[in-house]
Amino acid sequence: MTVIGTGTTSTSTGTSTGADGSATAPAGATLVVGARRHLEAARLPAGVERIVLGPLAPALDGIERHLGSLDHQDRRVTVLASGDPGFFGIVRALGARFGPEALDVHPSSPSIAVAFARLGLSWDDAVVVSAHGRDPRTAVNVCRAHPKTAVLTGPGAGPAELGAALARTGIERTLVVAAALGTADETVERVSPADAAVRDWTGTGVSVVLCLDEARVLSPVQRIVAGPPPAPAGWALPEEAFGYRDSMITKFEVRALALSRLAPRTGDLVWDIGAGSGSVAVECARFGAAAVAVEQTPDGIERIRANAAAHGVDVQIVHGAAPTVLSQLPDPDAVFIGGGGRDLPAIVGACARRARRTVVVTLAAVDRVGDVRAALSAAGLEPDGLLLQSSRLAPLPGGVTRLAANNPVFVLWATRPGTEGAIL
Repeated sequence: MTVIGTGTTSTSTGTSTGADGSATAPAGATLVVGARRHLEAARLPAGVERIVLGPLAPALDGIERHLGSLDHQDRRVTVLASGDPGFFGIVRALGARFGPEALDVHPSSPSIAVAFARLGLSWDDAVVVSAHGRDPRTAVNVCRAHPKTAVLTGPGAGPAELGAALARTGIERTLVVAAALGTADETVERVSPADAAVRDWTGTGVSVVLCLDEARVLSPVQRIVAGPPPAPAGWALPEEAFGYRDSMITKFEVRALALSRLAPRTGDLVWDIGAGSGSVAVECARFGAAAVAVEQTPDGIERIRANAAAHGVDVQIVHGAAPTVLSQLPDPDAVFIGGGGRDLPAIVGACARRARRTVVVTLAAVDRVGDVRAALSAAGLEPDGLLLQSSRLAPLPGGVTRLAANNPVFVLWATRPGTEGAIL
């Protein structure tokens, strides 16, 4: 089975692609499989059997029937794909069904590499995410959190959908829409998310959208490992790493436990409710998650903005009170709720009903523990928690040390059943 990546460069001996990106099947091919546009553009022998790719399962079944015929020794299958079919492409499905040893793969240049080349940019530090045939929310969250992202698009997850979602965040991004790469109709266009949202991109041949923070797109750092930056070397940062008012910050011991339960990662969206200094939102963003900080006070808003800038991360800041302002936000994967107040159970309930995976709540008042647990349970989550009591080493005169006790804090968390260990 020969798998040919059509695109902008010639493949190895026995197959080729034309200037328009079309392909020629190897001599002797008895079945050619590909998207309709690939089959129409290809130079194929007359009378050769064809399968138009739509849903994968029927196509794979058709290939298996073709190869299983009595004269299978004379059966040769060619599969046409875009760019590098081993990169978010059909090679994975073909290998799983027929075995890697059955495949002879001839890649062309990946559309992502070509798009970055057109801009004169390196892409070893880009985060690549596929929205083709997938919910675009993961791609949107990656674009929000990272300064250089490449999105492989698909129906319902193209420039318009990405632009509409990003325009609502207030985070500065530029979209580079690459269409019909390697053909005479090629276009590479810079647009704002708001402009992308109102354009009709139907029929333009868009296959990849680059989402860039223009201020940070030229990284001087030499990379050793490609892709998103590694997890931060230090986390649960000391309070001194943030600007805050009085004692209005989540202590690092509490933050460490909260982060372990929130489990922020690239592709996630995390809400930090009653953010104060925004320390939890900032730490989640440092792990690669998209973060939203909800805060009522104007001075708190400025403090969160300054803390995010100091740590080099993007945090969407929403000025207002929960649960009122939450209706304007997309559903989160995880939520952190700090503080107390009479409205705490209502806020917890509103957040828990929308959280896809986890809610973490910290509070000091034992009286509200039962109500919070009840709100988590009522939303279909499974609650757990503990009372965290910690004492820090503190110096005394004479070069000796004492233990200085922090106020005890209840840390409650709840997880939606079936979401443990879920992968992107």
